Amino acid sequence: MTTTALGTLAWERAVDRPDLLATSTHAAISGWAAVEPAVADAVLVAAIDPDLADTTAMTEAYALPLSASVNCVLVAGRRAGEERTAACLVRATTRADVNNAVKRLLDVRKASFLPVDRATAESQMEYGGITPLGLPAGYRVLADAAVADDDPHAGGTVIIGSGLRRSKIALPGALLVRAPGVEAVAGLALG
Repeated sequence: MTTTALGTLAWERAVDRPDLLATSTHAAISGWAAVEPAVADAVLVAAIDPDLADTTAMTEAYALPLSASVNCVLVAGRRAGEERTAACLVRATTRADVNNAVKRLLDVRKASFLPVDRATAESQMEYGGITPLGLPAGYRVLADAAVADDDPHAGGTVIIGSGLRRSKIALPGALLVRAPGVEAVAGLALG
């Protein structure tokens, strides 16, 4: 059953399509929906060509507004020998302020993006599909507060990874920033 007309994709309830989600992502969405039943109808998934998983290619191929896409980048820094990791969620039209906001939030001297091989191994998700829903314990999930704002081109809907390159998740941005474990942070992104 298609429940939204965003772009040219056929969106369906994510809880009904575990085949389109990383195992941990499906578990996270199902667990969230068990506590908050409206989540089952609000979190959608659509299949895409895995060769089009990168944001620019996907938005062009499926007539999606670039500003609806929210990227999830994994970062890490050290303080007194302890590594601190986070997932940062920012709209695709911005970039995470790793050198200031993220560094300050993690309370580290320097924060850096995780190398691709480490990001995919630790998250158990595919590059181009990493999502905040279903990350391993220990990751802080920091979302730029603007993710919750209605976008003039997509309304309140945002598009994130599914854990796999062959699909994407759509949900209200206001719902994403209040997902379990997500911290909304003003000024996390640079325009």
